[in-house]
Amino acid sequence: MSFFNSIGRSMQRNQRPPRRSTTPTSANFPSTDSLPPATPTSPSVPKPLYLCSPFVEAALVKGNFKTIVMLPKYADVMEWVAVNIFDFYQNLNQFYGVLAECCTAQSCPAMSAGPSLNYTWINQDRKSVQLPAPTYIDYVMTWVQNLLDDENVFPTKSGRDFSQSFPSTVKHVYRQLLRVFAHLYYAHYPQILHLRSEGHFNSLFAHFLAFGKEYELLDPKDIKGQPGAVVGVGALWEKWKEMGILESS
Repeated sequence: MSFFNSIGRSMQRNQRPPRRSTTPTSANFPSTDSLPPATPTSPSVPKPLYLCSPFVEAALVKGNFKTIVMLPKYADVMEWVAVNIFDFYQNLNQFYGVLAECCTAQSCPAMSAGPSLNYTWINQDRKSVQLPAPTYIDYVMTWVQNLLDDENVFPTKSGRDFSQSFPSTVKHVYRQLLRVFAHLYYAHYPQILHLRSEGHFNSLFAHFLAFGKEYELLDPKDIKGQPGAVVGVGALWEKWKEMGILESS
């Protein structure tokens, strides 16, 4: 699927969720960089729960996700990507809303996605800054909501076309949503298990990964860290490929 060589038409979608008005906004694209610490992680770090049986197998959908991300017949690729990104945002936002009370500046002083992977934010001065995870996530969710509400980015009225910059913009959105998924797996999977929602969350994330791979939104380095150093959800990506849940190529 060559998404980045396609230009689509306008689309109609359901009403969006309310704007997240409690957090500040940024006019800049968030950072695409990560800052691993200088010292390597100890090999004695225990295996994450999300990689352990039976949790890694928990799912609402059985089989390969390839079949549910394929472009439907007669559908426009821009419209298909837009409506799926909207749905991923809405579902992820609901999950984070449930877990938000567990994600505080004290418990999560950095936007970590693994013992050797922290994400940074680009502020209005174009400087890379470390933020507590709840602040980073609120910035992301507000930024994405503002884009979804912008008719110039996500057109909803008949006769409006997607802009030439839509593929680039939506790839930025995808990368930032991926970082939120990565943090929730790394820092808050025990709470997800406590809520008995691991099947729901695993299926949502597997769907998200399969969709990103199909439409060239997912850059493997975003989930694998530095070459030869698989971290966080990168290991989950590899495990699910072994299990046949995700495409191996």
